[in-house]
Amino acid sequence: MKNKKKLSNAGKFVKDLLLQADIQINGSRPWDMQVHSPKVFDRILAKANLGLGEAYMEGLWDCERLDQFFNKILRAKLDQKIDPKKLLMHHIRVRFLNLQTKKRAFQVGEQHYDLGNDFYESMLDSRMTYTCGYWKEAQTLEDAQAAKLDLICRKLQLKPGMRVLDIGCGWGSFMVYAAEHYDVHCVGVTISKEQAQYAQKKYPHLNLEFRLQDYRQINEKFDCIVSVGMFEHVGRKNHRHYMEVAHRCLKDDGLFLLHTIGKNIAHFAPDPWIDRYIFPNGDLPALSQVTRASEGLFVTEDLHNFGADYDTTLMAWYQNFEASWSQFEPELGETFYRMWRYYLLSCAGAFRAREIQLWQFVFSKNGVEDGYRKIT
Repeated sequence: MKNKKKLSNAGKFVKDLLLQADIQINGSRPWDMQVHSPKVFDRILAKANLGLGEAYMEGLWDCERLDQFFNKILRAKLDQKIDPKKLLMHHIRVRFLNLQTKKRAFQVGEQHYDLGNDFYESMLDSRMTYTCGYWKEAQTLEDAQAAKLDLICRKLQLKPGMRVLDIGCGWGSFMVYAAEHYDVHCVGVTISKEQAQYAQKKYPHLNLEFRLQDYRQINEKFDCIVSVGMFEHVGRKNHRHYMEVAHRCLKDDGLFLLHTIGKNIAHFAPDPWIDRYIFPNGDLPALSQVTRASEGLFVTEDLHNFGADYDTTLMAWYQNFEASWSQFEPELGETFYRMWRYYLLSCAGAFRAREIQLWQFVFSKNGVEDGYRKIT
């Protein structure tokens, strides 16, 4: 589609909307939107960000720097200027249905985390840490992830011989680091067969136990509990139950660290594109939802926000993904490439705009005597 072609009414509306974020249609800057079909405009107005993402996957538009594109859109609050009623059924579905039941719990594992361990090995650090790194003093992804894992261990005040539960353990990065550096025994639960099999095979020499298990089935005591990047899949209807499980499994003098992405406003519906194509049944919590779920069960000892570090982490993952894509292209194809690129860069832009956050909570059951010492 050329600039000289006359825009439809939908096209004019989208053009004027994007100008509020300093984005031009078919402009020359890296963050400008290159439109290949006028169908894009109707898709955006009919389905908002779901239509925008699907149109990108289909090759109807492009952008050299999607991260900058989304940073500008979100900084300008353009997402709030399209009628949410057009996504009414999506809002109703999330508000009134429990999309994170035990029956549905394994869906995200099968669709997202079971893509293949070789795919994630090429994108992540050597420990396969699929959560935000801590870049305070780090210069590389490897160092940032090690710094994050050590930060968690220090916040939990781990000591040799402790028994630690990892809810949503992934490929075991925290468990491995904690066992090797702090001499603790870890039990991890995951809903991904690929993750469980990978970790069981790779770390038989460490004092670790990996279980393919839903968190609601755990009923035993631990000295400490950690949950890194899993609460986003719990769902608001299950927040309280999740906290009750953690409460019953934590010893009275133990600490519980919760590491989760969160949103600024407690909207009813999660992002519909992410929900459909990346993390089915996901639901980012708002700060108020986390604290409400923990009321009467835990004392909040510490809250640490380093959400800006997720932008740097996602850009590092993206660079690794691009560098290794040629080996996966024959199997996964162009549509997957565009989907994954859109996922990583749109999320980087959202964190850069501070639209979403990364929180680490430290909870105790009865309050730490003489107070908890803040660790950064």
